[in-house]
Amino acid sequence: MRTRRAALGIITGASLALTLAACGEESAAGSGSEGGTIGIAMPTQSSERWLTDGKSMVKDLEAKGYRTKLVYGDDDPQAQVTQIADLVRQRVDALIIAAIDNKSLTGVLQQAADADIPVISYDRLILGSKNVDYYVSFDNEQVGRQQALHIIDRLGLEDGKGPFTIELFAGSPDDNNTKYFYEGAMYLLQPYLDGRKLVVRSGETKLDKITTLRWDGTTAESRMKRILSTSYNGERVDAVLSPYDGISLGVLSALKSYGYGSGGKRLPIVTGQDAELASVRSIIAGEQSQTVYKDLRQLATVAANMADDILKGRTPRINNRRGYDNGVKPVPAYLLQPASVDKSNYSAVLAGYYTADELK
Repeated sequence: MRTRRAALGIITGASLALTLAACGEESAAGSGSEGGTIGIAMPTQSSERWLTDGKSMVKDLEAKGYRTKLVYGDDDPQAQVTQIADLVRQRVDALIIAAIDNKSLTGVLQQAADADIPVISYDRLILGSKNVDYYVSFDNEQVGRQQALHIIDRLGLEDGKGPFTIELFAGSPDDNNTKYFYEGAMYLLQPYLDGRKLVVRSGETKLDKITTLRWDGTTAESRMKRILSTSYNGERVDAVLSPYDGISLGVLSALKSYGYGSGGKRLPIVTGQDAELASVRSIIAGEQSQTVYKDLRQLATVAANMADDILKGRTPRINNRRGYDNGVKPVPAYLLQPASVDKSNYSAVLAGYYTADELK
């Protein structure tokens, strides 16, 4: 058996083709690669961002001479476990994993460790396993703070304005990033809630009351409709803290069904994250108020560089050694910085990410 670190410098010459497992497509891209094979496990194809992540990592790794095997779990935790186990059986040289359920991978990561396969946790920290070598993501508390700052600025809370009504949404309860987004936002919003300058009429403020399983927009839409029907009879909601663009669009759909955005009833401030094309267009149209841009191409490049360093026996670059504890150990991390996007700056911040035609 290969020892884990002895394997880092080995060039395997394996001949695995790129597979988009969820849709059964194969590509011979990188067929001339001379490096090893990297397994990439992404959570879903239903979100634009994960498609971008996967394609970007394949491009970066193949440019470095590696073969890639890319799989999507379609938001099914057990399917992702099965996919990763299959990658382990195929003896990939490293794994890059964005977990669907961050607590479901302990067993399969032990299989990876037994096969001397290093693991990079991608964007979502994998919990409860000693067999996570590195973590790459964005500064997730900063994402929440940028969303909260947008609400604070738009409402004029620092100038003493208020009170205003607000409703809070959070991400999936099985995604470790959810707590970081929430804590980052609440660090800035809580003083205004305590001072009654912000009022949550639904009373739903604790994280376990406001999560949205699988970040699903339809689930968010249903919850927003319930809140509007039970807590806002004759009252208006002034702001909605939304952690992700897909949730934001679901919230906006619910708001429109209750007359917001027409007949002089303006839409509330609605935040978001990931700068997905539909939401950027919504911002341009004056509907969604803000999103947080995370250059997924840069994140993919960091992950590719990290895998390359590991397999060539170099120490990967990190900038956070102890801030991300997965419950078993602090996982060395490299964090990128996000950027807040609204109607005033989208063309400058997103220059080169979307074309002018795409934003029409």
